[in-house]
Amino acid sequence: MDLWFSEGKHQSVDFSIKVNQQLYSQKSAFQQIDIFESDVFGRFLSLDGEVMMTEKDEFIYHEMMVHVPMSVHPDVKTVLVIGGGDGGVVRELVKYNSIALIDVVEIDELVVRACEAFLPATAASFQDARVHLTFQDGLRFIRPLYDRYDLIIVDGTDPNGLGEVLFTKEFYGNCYKALRPEGILINQHESPFYQQDAIAVQKIHRKLTASFPISLVYQAHVPSYPSGHWLFGFSSKRYHPLADFKDSEGADRQLATRYYNRPLHKGAFALPTYVKELLDYVEDK
Repeated sequence: MDLWFSEGKHQSVDFSIKVNQQLYSQKSAFQQIDIFESDVFGRFLSLDGEVMMTEKDEFIYHEMMVHVPMSVHPDVKTVLVIGGGDGGVVRELVKYNSIALIDVVEIDELVVRACEAFLPATAASFQDARVHLTFQDGLRFIRPLYDRYDLIIVDGTDPNGLGEVLFTKEFYGNCYKALRPEGILINQHESPFYQQDAIAVQKIHRKLTASFPISLVYQAHVPSYPSGHWLFGFSSKRYHPLADFKDSEGADRQLATRYYNRPLHKGAFALPTYVKELLDYVEDK
């Protein structure tokens, strides 16, 4: 009998992956954690029944979270990652010798330990000496901080349940004050395709534009995510992701990537009309 993992993307749409075996299953204090193995997507992580990453396409999401801001800000020394328990964002960050400190705040330690055991190609970089892991709620961690980070990357789950707090105006305001005067905030911005997700996109964008003087949205194609069309938020106190984009030839900028490249950087901010209309509607309010 075939075993299939199915995730509901919409009330009338499911995304299914044929599973060879289940490698890990554990209910933590916060969520259900599962890791499966499949032919097409390789191993993949599910939290509360939703796909968080797969070995086949995780590089797309993680490269776009990291290399876009790192190609804009000229001197990132300190980074805060909130969420990111699978380790993919950290793996991309440690490629930069110029970064001195990477604080990772993940609420669920079991996610990190499961990924270290079963997804080592993604999670191995937690062992880098510059990485400091804290297992705590992201909002609680960031509340007392001022003027500490050059870059904050919010790699949380969807804006419901456990991850809901990472999409609030209070959280974005605390990110603003925790950033240095030239700091950048990157967040996963959901999918614009299905109506319910599109509403979430608008709510997120409204809060970010109210909190930061510069706030733009960019995109990538991530096949295992809802509709495959995924958005990211770029918010900054000073740097514009296009006007301040540097085609520098420095050693740290010459990195091996599988998805991100410099022409793509510019093109990622050229949004389809239906997405622009979603965002423009919010900005005009």
